[in-house]
Amino acid sequence: MSAGWVGGVTRARALHSRCLGLQGARELASAPTLGDALRQLAATHYRRDLPPDADLAQAQRAVSETLLWHLRVLAGWLPRAGANALRVLAGGFEIANIEGRLRSLTGVESPPPYRLGALATAWRRLSRAGSPTELRIALAASAWLDPGGEDPASVATALRVAAAARTAEAVPPARQWAAGRAALLAARDRYVMGRPLSAAAARRAVPLLGPRAVEAASFEEFRRHLAPDARWAVDGVEDAADLWRAEARWWTVLDRDGAALLRGTRFGLAPVVGAVAVLSADVWRVRAALVLAERGGPSEAFDALG
Repeated sequence: MSAGWVGGVTRARALHSRCLGLQGARELASAPTLGDALRQLAATHYRRDLPPDADLAQAQRAVSETLLWHLRVLAGWLPRAGANALRVLAGGFEIANIEGRLRSLTGVESPPPYRLGALATAWRRLSRAGSPTELRIALAASAWLDPGGEDPASVATALRVAAAARTAEAVPPARQWAAGRAALLAARDRYVMGRPLSAAAARRAVPLLGPRAVEAASFEEFRRHLAPDARWAVDGVEDAADLWRAEARWWTVLDRDGAALLRGTRFGLAPVVGAVAVLSADVWRVRAALVLAERGGPSEAFDALG
């Protein structure tokens, strides 16, 4: 085992202490106002990019920026194979940048792009696109591949399916999480939003979900034909309207399984993937808790955080 893996795994395990945890998220969500929640947040590791007098969107962005910073630092400790896996796992940040670039090209104001550093897949080239068509061409020439369209909804779905496919292929410990995520994404788009997958997204989804699930006409048929690695994500969900509960459960499973990987005694990719999972789930909880604080405190929705 190389010194890079030893150092990287040691760093990954140390990052666990940066998490606020379920109880911390509960306290944030229970704050009387968003301002009170932000004062609590300013006393945690999430204060790094938190601006004074932040609104909800700025606070959520700061929480996400903290995760990205941890991933960039962790990548610097890892050997090449580990850094490459981390780049795949951090793909959501590049997707956010791509979506922001597409919005700005259509005249919609967008936040500044995330600073990806070595975790970028193709952002440097994508950021120079001068039109939606140029952006699509640049995507087609990258690891993201052709999204099959230029409208924001099609691009968003295609990129997220592509991210799941890349994760399942390149990061074996995360394969079931990726397949489950793809199942939830496809189900929400098709059976809640009434929006069929583009041909490009469908092709990327088939290895994860199975061809019969991708072609299913109903949510019931979709569930029945899902591949085993993906089926767990919708177990017990009888109606597509309840997918929000399944999505919350996905994060809970990510946190639980990630913690199990992190506790492993071996030095290698698995505990690093576990650390990313736990940190990501914590960010999801904290962002959700801030929304609840702005709305006046916990409700039935808070049960989904744990």
